[in-house]
Formats: sequence, structure tokens, C-alpha cells
Amino acid sequence: MSNLNYKHLYYFWAVAKAGSIARASEQLHLTPQTISGQLSLFEQTQGETLFRKSGRNLALTEAGRLVLSYAEDIFALGQELEEVLHHRPTERTLQLRVGVSDAVPKIVAYKLLEPALQLSQTLRINCREGKFDILLADLAAHKLDVVISDSPMPATTKVRAYNHLLGESSVSFFATSALRQQYPADFPACLDAAPFLFPGEDAAMRSVLQQWMDQQGLRPRIAGEFDDSALMSAFGQAGAGMFAAPSVIADMVMRQYDVNLIGSTDEIRERFFAISVQRKLTHPAVLAISHAAQGSLFRASTPSDPSTATHPVGNKMSDEEM
Repeated sequence: MSNLNYKHLYYFWAVAKAGSIARASEQLHLTPQTISGQLSLFEQTQGETLFRKSGRNLALTEAGRLVLSYAEDIFALGQELEEVLHHRPTERTLQLRVGVSDAVPKIVAYKLLEPALQLSQTLRINCREGKFDILLADLAAHKLDVVISDSPMPATTKVRAYNHLLGESSVSFFATSALRQQYPADFPACLDAAPFLFPGEDAAMRSVLQQWMDQQGLRPRIAGEFDDSALMSAFGQAGAGMFAAPSVIADMVMRQYDVNLIGSTDEIRERFFAISVQRKLTHPAVLAISHAAQGSLFRASTPSDPSTATHPVGNKMSDEEM
């Protein structure tokens, strides 16, 4: 690949954002012929086709999407440099591009990211939520700095990245007052035959939760399955079923969703990871997240009411980093 011509890259970026050469030419005050010629030259020098026809517009090829992701970063940094030189000569905004797996509870995601907001340096967070495999692909393409997940990266994934354990929590169970009154038995017997809201199949806790219930001889009625933990909690708030969440956020779950804690167990441990392309974390914001998680967030992960807790049975997963 030849040396990159940033003028050509800028024309490419403008057309990609505008969706057509005609609209880009109006914005740049250049003739369509000029932009078309520069684009053709850019594709020739890079040896890749970056656009394909899509009706009257242009659509990006796979190579074009990759180039656009880098162009976005390059010109965003250029704009940031201009702002720093003209408005904040002593301060540079720190960028954090983080992907959060949709299986991670929203409250946990916020608690994990909150320490980054306490940095003395001005921070701009670009937070994306999505399916774990899609986020890993974006991480591999350097579109993200880190991915927060409830499971480590699978060994079969063809992505060169590393798992960094942030911490783990016991699991607590919640229900509205009205629903709890319908199933008054002590915990965990109160779960038997009760309507229960399960995490989706992609959630790491799903299989562990089902295994624990089988060991306890519990057969709850599946009232719903949810990929989105916040939606599951909202249904729980409406009384559609009992549900589980990490004990580390039990107090916040009770306040936010107006539900009661009905029990907790150390026999289920939910783990949270930061996944990065670096073996050693170096991004200041990611380091702040990691240090806070390991130092205080997960230190006490069991609710304060001991009467609702079951005892560990020794099936805690290893803390060894994968």
C-alpha cells in the first residue's frame, strides 16, 4: 500500500458521510468530476474498491467501512486538536470507546464506568451496547478500546485479545411485595413453581442459574426470557416474575425497581471482564475502571441481610485469567 494521501482520505470521508458524490460536492464546493476523480485515484493507490452503487447513492464495501472507521477517528482527533489550540490550550480530552455486552446489567455497567468519570482529565465516553461477538469484532478492528462482558472471550474466537477479570459477585433474587406474598415459603423454596424471568441464552449466568435450581430441586415457571437485563428488571418491577441480579447492585435494584430482596446465594458467582487487545491495560480510563472494580466495587458483594443467604458449596469458578 502506498503512502496515504490525507486529502484523498478527506474526500472519501465526505462522500461516505454524505452518501453520494453530488451531495458531497455541494458541501465541499467542488465539482462532482473533481471528487469522482480524486476518489478513483484514492482507490487505485490503496488497491481497494471502497464504494459500490446502491440506486442513486453509494454504499460502502467492507474495505470502505474499515477505512471509514479510521477516517472517523483521524478527523475527530483533528477537530479535537483545533478545539484544544483555540479554546483549551492546557487540556486534551481523553477518548474512551467502550462496548458493553447487552447481557451486562445496566447498573453494573454504570458502576464499572463511573470511576473513569472521576479522572482529573476531561473524558469523552463513546459507549456502545450490543451482542458480544459483534463487539469483539469491533474491538479487533480497533473501533473500541475495551469490551465489558459477563464472560471471558471464548477460546475459539479468532480475535487476538486478552481477558482481564474485574471482579465477581454473588447473586440475589428479587420480587414485588405482591408476588412475594403469593409464594411465602422461605428462600430458596419460594422460587419453586413461581413465575421467573430468565436471562437470555447469551448471558453467562443463564446456564449456571438453571444448574443451581436443578441442584436445589426447584422448578420455577419460566415467565419470560430477556437478552436485555434492564428490560427483564422492568418486567420484574411490573410483577411479571421473580428475577436475579448480581448482589453487588442489590441495593440499587431495590431502589430503582421498587422490589424486595427475597434471597441470595454464593453458590452462583457472576463474573465481569474487561477485554482488550492489550495484554496489559494502559488506557488511563480503563485502568481507573479496573482498579476501582478490584479495589472496592466487588469487595462486598453479598447483601447485608444474612437471613436470606444460602451457603457456598465450593463450585466457585477459578480467578485465573484466561
